[in-house]
Amino acid sequence: MGKLNSKIAVVTGAGSGIGRAIAEQLAAEGATVVVSDINAESAKETAAALGNNSVGLRVDVTSRESVDEMVEAVTGEFGRIDILVNNAGWDKVEPFLGSKISDWDRVIAINLYGTLHCSQAVLKVMADQGSGSVINIGSDAGRVGSSGEAVYSAAKGGVVALSKTLAREMARSNVNVNCVCPGPADTPLFAGISDENPKLRQALERAIPMRRLAQPSDLAAAVVFFASDEASYITGQTLSVSGGLTMS
Repeated sequence: MGKLNSKIAVVTGAGSGIGRAIAEQLAAEGATVVVSDINAESAKETAAALGNNSVGLRVDVTSRESVDEMVEAVTGEFGRIDILVNNAGWDKVEPFLGSKISDWDRVIAINLYGTLHCSQAVLKVMADQGSGSVINIGSDAGRVGSSGEAVYSAAKGGVVALSKTLAREMARSNVNVNCVCPGPADTPLFAGISDENPKLRQALERAIPMRRLAQPSDLAAAVVFFASDEASYITGQTLSVSGGLTMS
């Protein structure tokens, strides 16, 4: 018996990287997973591999209309949403003084507005149910800062603060809201960044006490815990999964 048998879980940005690993571990624990991604093909491919009647949907988290359509489709098919993982994200690493406002807009639209859109739409469903769990994927960049990631840090800091406030507002509806903050992780997004900064990976591996980047499965395990009944009395918490890089 899995920890999440019969649960309906929505994971954004789940077509690859951390999101896909989260979807895989949720499904392994018995959940039916709604794999949402801007890339429809990868969403459907991931869902097909999961089993448990999982489905893949193309969703643009920056569009409230797209998010509302997803929630309507999920509740129409399954009748409920038990778990929401706000994972979709995007970053561009560069010094703040050289950054462009158009990139600010994209970073904030995906990382912060995406979380706002999905949270408001799904929390209405969870409030009516009187149960649910939301796990937001933040970043240690939002907790302690990160050179070259000023706007991303600001957006993820907003996600951390949002998680705490939503936890307070939703507690009486028996809905918990927590935040998982990855440190540097071995993902396609990081690969794209490190291609432009070849020495970055080595420098990070030296700085991390465990001497390796996080694997997507490391983050997924933390999400599964927060999504399970084992964490039913835990809300408003921020957990860093960073190999010891950050400890405050």
